[in-house]
Amino acid sequence: MVNVMGMLKFSFAVLIAIAGTSAQDSPEGFEVVTIKPTVCTGSCGTFFTARGRHIIAGNVSVTDLISLAWAVHVKQIVDGPSWLGSEKFDIDGLPDTDGRPNHNQLRLMMQKLLASRFRLVFHHEQRELPVYALLTAKNGPKMTKTDRQPGDSTGFSYTNQIVLTVKNSTMADFADGMQASFMDRPVVDRTALNGRYDFLLKWSPDEAESPGLYTAIEEQLGLKLAPARARVDVLVIDRIEKPSEN
Repeated sequence: MVNVMGMLKFSFAVLIAIAGTSAQDSPEGFEVVTIKPTVCTGSCGTFFTARGRHIIAGNVSVTDLISLAWAVHVKQIVDGPSWLGSEKFDIDGLPDTDGRPNHNQLRLMMQKLLASRFRLVFHHEQRELPVYALLTAKNGPKMTKTDRQPGDSTGFSYTNQIVLTVKNSTMADFADGMQASFMDRPVVDRTALNGRYDFLLKWSPDEAESPGLYTAIEEQLGLKLAPARARVDVLVIDRIEKPSEN
């Protein structure tokens, strides 16, 4: 199994953090946005945050942005140029409406930014890739079904310990969050579990300590992650350019 802490991503957790606030109207994009190559002289982490109305990303690759915008794992982005994942950018923009965008609005804004400033064109295909299958363990699920409504906000947040808090999530939501934040390949829901759940998941990021992620998922949730192959949707890059001048 992989060292999942080496695979931490910023996208899903940040989208959930922003989802607690919403713009008055659905934004169509950025009112104004600057994109600059990252200048890093030391160890620079990747981040994505909201400061007031500003949506700010630091040290992000175009692969990161596409992954965020279309909710896909980076390995579902194929046939792009070599710089797609290696060259990093800093982005600072304001939505074209008052307030902060919610989860879905932010993704739409990023889609439009990629199309307008990076000239992104792609098409969808189904390809067989290595994945993790999310399955129900031998003794069945141990999670609590939520009393929240489907229209209520979905939560997926974690601390560095790691303590993962999941709220009002389907198993598909959980699979998406795991692949975005922790895993080195896509995660496919094969639990056949319906409904929405609230739960905590606690594990050690140090593989020498217990419990590790895979043990914790089985012992605490009654689920398991198993390496598999599956046909999944991929984004095939037809055209992409380095960003236009600000």
